Amino acid sequence: ALPGHLLRGLLPLLTVFHLERAEDAARRAGVSTQPIWRKLWDDVMKTRPPNSESITCWRKKFLETFFSNVLHGVLDVSSDWRLNDRHFSPLLHSSPHVSQLTLCNMLQGAVELTAEHNHKVLENLAGSLQILKFQHLLSCDQSVRRSLVLLLHRLIHHGSVSQVSMCSWPVPDTVLLVLILSMSAGFWRSGNALAYHGSPCGLCREEDKAQSQESAQEGAERGYTAEREGSRGENQKGSPEEAEAHMNSVLSGLRSPPLQNPACEETSSEVPCEHTSIQGGSSHRSSSEQLSCHPVPRKTRRRLKPAVGRKRRCLRRSRGHYADPEDLYDFVFTVAREDNSGLLDKTKTTEGENTENWTSSSPGSPYTGHAGCKKRGGPAGIFSLKAAHRFRSVSTLELFSIPLTGETCRALSNLLSSWVSLENLVLSYNGLHANISCILSGLRALSRHPECRFRVLRVSDMFSHMPCMELVRCVLSALPQLHTLSVSFDLKNHLDGSRPEENPGCSKAEIPESCLEVLEIRFPREPLHTAFLLPVLKASKSLQQLSLDSATLPCPQELGLLLEVLKECTPNLKKLSFHDVNLAEHQREVLLLLQDPGLQEITFSFCRLFESSTAEFLSEIINTVKRNPSLKSLKLPGNRLGNHRLVALADIFSEDSSSSLCQLDVSSNCIKPDGLLEFTKKLEGHIQQRGGQIPFTHLRLFQNWLDQDAETAQEALRRLKAVCSVVNDSWDSSQAFADYISVM
Repeated sequence: ALPGHLLRGLLPLLTVFHLERAEDAARRAGVSTQPIWRKLWDDVMKTRPPNSESITCWRKKFLETFFSNVLHGVLDVSSDWRLNDRHFSPLLHSSPHVSQLTLCNMLQGAVELTAEHNHKVLENLAGSLQILKFQHLLSCDQSVRRSLVLLLHRLIHHGSVSQVSMCSWPVPDTVLLVLILSMSAGFWRSGNALAYHGSPCGLCREEDKAQSQESAQEGAERGYTAEREGSRGENQKGSPEEAEAHMNSVLSGLRSPPLQNPACEETSSEVPCEHTSIQGGSSHRSSSEQLSCHPVPRKTRRRLKPAVGRKRRCLRRSRGHYADPEDLYDFVFTVAREDNSGLLDKTKTTEGENTENWTSSSPGSPYTGHAGCKKRGGPAGIFSLKAAHRFRSVSTLELFSIPLTGETCRALSNLLSSWVSLENLVLSYNGLHANISCILSGLRALSRHPECRFRVLRVSDMFSHMPCMELVRCVLSALPQLHTLSVSFDLKNHLDGSRPEENPGCSKAEIPESCLEVLEIRFPREPLHTAFLLPVLKASKSLQQLSLDSATLPCPQELGLLLEVLKECTPNLKKLSFHDVNLAEHQREVLLLLQDPGLQEITFSFCRLFESSTAEFLSEIINTVKRNPSLKSLKLPGNRLGNHRLVALADIFSEDSSSSLCQLDVSSNCIKPDGLLEFTKKLEGHIQQRGGQIPFTHLRLFQNWLDQDAETAQEALRRLKAVCSVVNDSWDSSQAFADYISVM
């Protein structure tokens, strides 16, 4: 209960442990601890965090980064007296603040987190962690994989992780990759693989017990109801007391712990398409289980409802029947055959038990063949999804710079087909080529599931297997419920000297009406033909944002045709972006866009707007924006504005302007400090004329030549920040110019 001024002087003298404990007291006294946490960051981390201007809580930022650095052994807590406190357990006390965690290389972090002495740390992470990332992974042994299984089971199946991202894995270990994908999708085999330090997962056991009690109660109620109906059918023979005694006898029998808890028969709904649906299978019984004298009533089948944000009930399994931890991955490295009749071959394990092993082409395998995926034998090491149980799954999956082979694509496709909790999928630089059709096949099957939540698909790669617009048509035809679609390619595919033939199913089929709101297309220097874009826009009446990148205009009239189509087909369009599209000869169309009353944000990024323009064109742009009260954001990066054009843009906010422009982006425009200062002075004059009120709130100045006169730049920025929020960087223009010359 210290006064605020005393507390403010005391806080910088506290260790991290005591600073954490003083947070509530500081909040009650109205004292902010943010400057102290920021100074801690500067003193301990000694780096500038990316996007520091967007950090709202330095306490969380520090503790989250601190946790990661300690976990990976890159920070010594004895290096600073504020960290070196005998009461302070680095991982334990910082873990509640961790919402994003990255595991690297040999997964040493997974081994550390699943160690017995870090049990409470893992429990904290299960409640706080939202994003789990894997980066630069390497092959690892079975003991490390066991730790990874435990970690994923706790953080995904029984935790709150909603996003799994993997990046920079040039030569992925197929078994490890499919393991992470399968567990992210909520699949895992029976609980004998989920032992924690020799004991079964406690959460699974608790849920098993709850399900057993629920099942017993339902069975008792059914028995009681059947008894009453039977009594009524025999002219009320037998008293109510006798019926109640019968129910009690049933209950007493069910209270005896059975030797076997049969697996809950929850399955995903059958997918009505060519894709094989994935279902959870019941576990087999041992000989001792078959001798149980108390059969447990099975619950009726019901539709699977995995949901992110709530814990899935684990499927019941035999108590006391857990395999030795050394056998955890035995099932991963087995391959069997499926005969023509569809029956499974039974192979004997080292323990003499029958296990169901599937080939890569079996219906329950991750490598199931289906339309769009060639049927070929996959490698050993993939477990059967039909024999797997279904747990809670994540809603976002991201794969960056990870080559996906045909076998891996088939595995992913089969997982996607019933991954009903999945909302966002990002596939970036995976070398998909023709395998994109395999991925789409799985997503098409998913889209037909009644509980499908899939809304966002982003695909980017080095080479395009087919023309961009054809791929867009294929995706929208398969996934009409998409809200966001992003397709991006760097280069055309010139292999074999020609492009692949068009898919007539995509090119000629009419696109169904879609829910698309955001469409982003990055063309690999392909011509932008409005005729090909027209069917997409006609089917996307809800489109609000359109981005066209790196397209070429085949004729001068093409942009005009595009504007007519946009006006006719997309009445809800609010944001329009052109990047690296040469608009130097399309001044009329640029002005038409700037006066469009429906658009709220327009981006002309590196579009060479002023390459061959006159001073009159700039004046027309300014006057058009001044008369348009609908436009809120204008982004003009990379158009060589220079000092004189920047100063002229200040007239957008003159006294006679009706503009509502809030955001202006003039990054990468060769602006020097003296030009920025003159712009600032002119802006201040307009503000004074308007009585101190203008709508302008944000200015972006990245990668300009402000380092050429630091003193003038600082004065300009200081005065600008009194007017609006300014975002800039410490860019070395001389080095950038040298880099540019070196690659010419």
